[in-house]
Amino acid sequence: MKKLFVLAAVAVAGFSNPAWSQQVRTVAQVDLARYVGTWYEIARFPNRFQKDCAANVTAQYNKRADGDIDVINRCKEADGRIDQASGIARVENPQTNAKLKVSFAPDWLNWVPFIWGDYWIIDLAPDYSLAAVGDPSRDYLWVLSRTPSIADADYEALVNRVTAQGFDTAKLVKTVQEKAAK
Repeated sequence: MKKLFVLAAVAVAGFSNPAWSQQVRTVAQVDLARYVGTWYEIARFPNRFQKDCAANVTAQYNKRADGDIDVINRCKEADGRIDQASGIARVENPQTNAKLKVSFAPDWLNWVPFIWGDYWIIDLAPDYSLAAVGDPSRDYLWVLSRTPSIADADYEALVNRVTAQGFDTAKLVKTVQEKAAK
C-alpha cells in the first residue's frame, strides 16, 4: 500500500508540474525593425541540421519589402569550411511578431505547410541584445546575442527564465565563437 501511494504521488507530481503543463509563452511584443540584423549563437539544443557546426554560428535577419524576413545562417565546420543556409521567415502572429514560421526549402516548395518550422521568441532583452528562441514542443532552443560572448550572469538569468517555461536547459550546448583574426 505504501508503495502504491508513493507511485501515485510521483505520478500526480509529474502531471501537475507547472513548467511542463503550461504552454510555451512568447514575449509580449517584438519590434521586427530592431530584431533584424546579426545574432551570434551562444548556446543551442543539439539538432540534426546543425550537427556539423563546430564554431562561429550566426544568424543574419533582413526585413523584406513584403514583410517577410530573409534568414542566412552560417557556421564554421570542423574542417574549417563555412556552411550557409538561406531561408525565409514569416510572421505567424502579427499582433505580437513573436511567433514566426521559418523555411529553408527552395522557394517553389514553400507552399507545403510541413516544411515551415516554429520560431518563437520566448525571451528578449529590452535593448534587443539577448534573445531565446524555441518552439512549442520544447524540442528546439537557441540562446542568441548581438555579441559573440555574454556575461555569465546574463546567460544564467536567461537560462533560468527558459527553464521556468519547462525547457530542459541541461541539454544546452555552448557554441564556440572564435575571435576574429586581426
